Amino acid sequence: MGADEASVAVLAGKFAELRPHLGERAWRLYLGSEARAYAAGQGCGLAAATAVIAGAAGVSRATVMAGAGELAEGTEPVPGRSRRPGAGRKNAEERQPGLTEVLRGLLEESTRGDPVAAVTWTTLSLREVARQMARRGFRCGKDALARMLRADGYSLQGMAKVLEGSQHPDRDAQFRHINAMIAAFRAAGDPVVSADAKKKEQLGPYHRDGRAWRRQGDPVKVRDHDFPDPELGKITPYGVYDIAANRGFVSAGTSHDTGAFAVNALRLWWRQEGSLRYPGARRLLVTCDAGGSNGYRCRLWKDQLAALAAETGLAITVCHFPPGTSKWNKIEHRLFCHITRTWSARPLMTRHDAVAGIAATVTGQGLKCTAVLDDAVYPDGEKVSDERMRYLEDRILDRLGMHGEWNYTVLPGPRPAPEPDPGPERPGRCPAGILNHPALTGMEPADLQALAAALEVPFGARREHDNYARRGRSRINAPKNPGAAHGNRRLDVTGHVLALRLREHLRLTADITGALLGVDRTTIGHATSLTRQLLASTSIPLPPAAPPPGNRLRTTDDLREYAAAAGITLTIPKTGPRMPKYTRRKRPESRDTPETVN
Repeated sequence: MGADEASVAVLAGKFAELRPHLGERAWRLYLGSEARAYAAGQGCGLAAATAVIAGAAGVSRATVMAGAGELAEGTEPVPGRSRRPGAGRKNAEERQPGLTEVLRGLLEESTRGDPVAAVTWTTLSLREVARQMARRGFRCGKDALARMLRADGYSLQGMAKVLEGSQHPDRDAQFRHINAMIAAFRAAGDPVVSADAKKKEQLGPYHRDGRAWRRQGDPVKVRDHDFPDPELGKITPYGVYDIAANRGFVSAGTSHDTGAFAVNALRLWWRQEGSLRYPGARRLLVTCDAGGSNGYRCRLWKDQLAALAAETGLAITVCHFPPGTSKWNKIEHRLFCHITRTWSARPLMTRHDAVAGIAATVTGQGLKCTAVLDDAVYPDGEKVSDERMRYLEDRILDRLGMHGEWNYTVLPGPRPAPEPDPGPERPGRCPAGILNHPALTGMEPADLQALAAALEVPFGARREHDNYARRGRSRINAPKNPGAAHGNRRLDVTGHVLALRLREHLRLTADITGALLGVDRTTIGHATSLTRQLLASTSIPLPPAAPPPGNRLRTTDDLREYAAAAGITLTIPKTGPRMPKYTRRKRPESRDTPETVN
């Protein structure tokens, strides 16, 4: 190796040691200084020295010449720059006129965002934008595209859950009502809880968001797919957050999230914590969402709350948040978010692991949490009958004036039963004192009453005979008054005698007679027929009767005129609905019993 080669090797070693510690400008100036020193020491020109230094440093001769020139000119360094202004390669938009306009036109179709806002975003990836620009004759890398997008106000954006949809017109009023109710209950020292169900969690080695400190290269190994495991199942945490005490209570259920499961979580909280923390409380305020297992339309939720109120003696007032506003429920951002943080980067292998993680949830503001496992079975789709709901509405639920469907109180005991519905108005009946008039019956009132008394025993015997034939056995309990009208029978013995006398004396139709006695025409037919049979089969003497009037009374107007002439003020009630003609049902044809196939 010659002397020149030896010096070049020494320079190369020195340059290799210094290069990592120098910036671009310092490295350029240092090489220029070495070139000037080498030319002066060797007595050669600057061009020859530049070639030697460039070969030893592994850079271009232009870099060495630029450093030597800057030293000779004495140029002051520009703060924050390694190159002179205007130096370096031109930007893509400067080298390719029209590139910026074409890029903006390309992004116009895929641009999203508020046109008034300063930040927008595009759905195209940088590589896709580069390919589209190449089709239009422009070469541009993804880094240059990212720079130009930022300059035009674009940025990488994710989705934000901020749209609440259509807002209920009374949303703010309901919020104010809930806040007023919370303040009133807390001022009186009564418990106020926020209740809701957290989303279901899969049990097993499944991925969970978050990071945890572990040895490098030893992450927690979980499944690469989140297919559910039917053996391990899922858990549904239902939380009860005590607002005043800043205490959380979570019931981790392994069955369905139903109204019965939600109310049982409230029951467990009251037994284990609420009754001890508020020993003298007689009422409870529950704030919850408008949907789900504790929704304002859920019948089972109200039915089970009624059972809880009767069991604890508490008047349970419920205030539902308006639809679409569940994120304002205090349990969401005071309890559930901290449970999620405790569970982060930690697979829930078993039910007990999940419960232990909930119980370990604490915050710097003093939150503590109690967790229990509820492995009871809650059938899905359990129905509450309409009769039960009518009872709850009439006797148990006290709807408040402000949106009663959202705000109501479940009473611990039923209210007095409301007055029964009078139902359809039944046909009336003329007073017995008017119908007993001799002008209408042709008999004196005393004689008619004596005849009815004489027929009472045979009348009761006939009725008992008919009942025995229908039942096929004797009556278990003897009737207290065989001749009295009871059950669905509308006419007693006196009514039967009156029906017969009105028809025989005045020759009234069955419809008019039924209107006077307040029964259907078919009942009049049965009554007159039975009375004639009883009189024919007995030896009861008939009292004297007056002859009937000369003209037959065919209409109600004829009857009123006849009664008015006799000095009787007769008000004929309206007839009731006509009974359908009785038809005997046909007996079903006999069917052979199918054979059993084994």
